[in-house]
Amino acid sequence: MMNFELTEEQQSVKKLVRKFVDKEIIPNIQEWDRQGHFEPSILKKLAELQLMGVCIPEEYGGVGMDYNTLAIVCEELERGDTAYRTAVSVHTGLNSMTLLQWGSEEQKQKYLVPQAQGKQVGAFGLTEPNAGSDVAAMNSTAIRDGDSYILNGSKTWISLCDAADNFLIFAKTEHDIGHKGITAFIVERSFPGVESKAIKGKLGIRAGNTGEVFLSDVRVPVSNRLGEEGEGFKIAMSALDNGRFTVAAGAVGLIQASLEASLKYCHERKTFGKEIGKHQLVQQMIANMSANLEISRLLVFKAGWLKNQGKRNTKETSLAKWISCNAAFEAANDAVQIHGAYGYSDEYPVERFLRNSKAPVIYEGTREIHTIMQGEYALGYREDKPLRKQLPAWPFEEVSVH
Repeated sequence: MMNFELTEEQQSVKKLVRKFVDKEIIPNIQEWDRQGHFEPSILKKLAELQLMGVCIPEEYGGVGMDYNTLAIVCEELERGDTAYRTAVSVHTGLNSMTLLQWGSEEQKQKYLVPQAQGKQVGAFGLTEPNAGSDVAAMNSTAIRDGDSYILNGSKTWISLCDAADNFLIFAKTEHDIGHKGITAFIVERSFPGVESKAIKGKLGIRAGNTGEVFLSDVRVPVSNRLGEEGEGFKIAMSALDNGRFTVAAGAVGLIQASLEASLKYCHERKTFGKEIGKHQLVQQMIANMSANLEISRLLVFKAGWLKNQGKRNTKETSLAKWISCNAAFEAANDAVQIHGAYGYSDEYPVERFLRNSKAPVIYEGTREIHTIMQGEYALGYREDKPLRKQLPAWPFEEVSVH
């Protein structure tokens, strides 16, 4: 049965992350955002708090908590800024959880363990300049050469592009068969031919490290292939189930931050002789924020509950991502409106919330993609078939294969 109360452990994690955000991120984020500065020490401090592998089993270097605890971490980090929630989303959700689900025992020991411990950082390379929602349009190639593959191509909008030690890279091992020709690889930054470059001039998430990754005749051992040849699309889509889950949790945090800032301002600001919170149209915006906060959090926790059960959750995760990210964009927009002219200035954080809130309705499946998905589910046109490998259910039993 689904429990709507946080466990004592989850409450402790929530308090821990909130305290960290209030101390380490909020006092600095305004300046980091202005400068477009990504602060790498935040990742080291998150590792010290054991928050880089919170839902990875202990045998692989993690803390071994459930998947909804990861959602709680992402929700609280987003209160500080989207940049550092994104870092955990990518490192844990897209990379480490994919290694946990699909990796060989050798790959888990070599890459998952140090990533779960926070000693190494993982990233995810799927999107290309001409291949976003249409993954099968990717141009990156992987040509077999003896005991290696030679990878060529480029990836764009890659979070942690300069900070990551390891990338999950998707490339075509066979052409002319669409997504069935895509294969996944673990690519180390240290491999010759790997370069990266940050993207400047972003609307939001300016304190994040997002950019391009270039692959020029990169020799990758066959032992670093994740899954089988041609299995890359399935691996990528299962990874997005986990990434979207953390993005949705982050959107809950952004709604929370927008609501907290708005409530504070509603009590401080007076017009026509009374607090602006006394005006009914302001109350309407506050009510919508409050309602959407509860709705979005419940959708996220339902998806996490399904993950804990070891069940497919593509439909529920898509729904949580779609609804919560739209709600976060609306909440941030209303927060700016409530603040009036001050909301248009970076003297208050709400303008940053609004800028940051736009990206999640685009990445990891645009809201249009998720709208189509939910329509197809409702009409019975889409069905999720069992995968060859499933994310392990929680509580974790020993999952290693010796």
